[in-house]
Amino acid sequence: MKALLSHTVGGPETLELTELPDPVPGEGQLLVRVKACAINYPDVLVIEDKYQFRPERPFAPGGEIAGVVEALGEGVEGWSQGDRVIAMVRNGGLAEKILVDAGATLPLPPERSFEEGSALILTYATSIHALVDRGRLEAGQTLLVLGAAGGVGRAAVELGKAFGARVIGAVSSEEKAEAAREAGADEVFVYPSGPFDRDQSKALAQAFKDVVGPGGADVIYDPVGGDYAEPALRSIAWEGRYLVVGFPAGIPKLPLNLTLLKSCDVCGVFWGGYAGRDPEGNAAHIRTLFRLWQEGKIAPKVSRTWPLEQGGDAIAHMAARKAVGKLVVTMD
Repeated sequence: MKALLSHTVGGPETLELTELPDPVPGEGQLLVRVKACAINYPDVLVIEDKYQFRPERPFAPGGEIAGVVEALGEGVEGWSQGDRVIAMVRNGGLAEKILVDAGATLPLPPERSFEEGSALILTYATSIHALVDRGRLEAGQTLLVLGAAGGVGRAAVELGKAFGARVIGAVSSEEKAEAAREAGADEVFVYPSGPFDRDQSKALAQAFKDVVGPGGADVIYDPVGGDYAEPALRSIAWEGRYLVVGFPAGIPKLPLNLTLLKSCDVCGVFWGGYAGRDPEGNAAHIRTLFRLWQEGKIAPKVSRTWPLEQGGDAIAHMAARKAVGKLVVTMD
């Protein structure tokens, strides 16, 4: 089988297409022929040794796949050869075949494509955990979503609307503004490109305040960070919840006096850690996502695909913050 491997620390250009022997499933495992692998921001970080997990090299990046069961390990029940599946893996997805834990694998509905299936779990599971468990979002509240056209941002917009919130999408371009509107945002705000000096930061804070309204944003979903964080926080409502999701624009430093003045919470969102600590709660969220998917209230938006040999280009596209919706590498 072929796999796109990281042999040395570096950017997407360091990945090498390599021929490997087919893996053999062990007890409780499935051998899955990968059909599609979604690209996420952790794939940018992990090959540069900047992610919280550092796999032993060589390894293939890619943590979110859809494919077909090719073989079953000892003791596996409930699955058969030919079953269409979705699986979250820590890494290894940019390969033609992969071993996955049978107990952590989900069925891919027959009416859904492999590309769409590979793009569902990480972004929507992160966002539902963020909005429900950390943000305590309620119907009628105002939700401000930064990076609203990207994978997790778009998921937050769709879920916010499904939960009855007023959703404001903040994006960096008119193209992304249209994508946020397509996802269901009630209002869209195009913010300027950073970095910002003091006056520009104040102006951006006022722009956030103007778009969310005098009551402020009850929940702010921030997968962007950088110079956008403090201006967004200044638009938060009394006892609002600011959700820290990611930092592609850099890790911000927030003035804590703002949290006192607004009596607000700054909440970290680490879905992987949550899923490991509360598997039952995570499973309940996954069931909700599948129901909303079936009802048409959420739908992964795959904006572009690449073949396996160009998987590094997909990661570079993500690193350049050009992604609208989800980016997917296909194996056929």
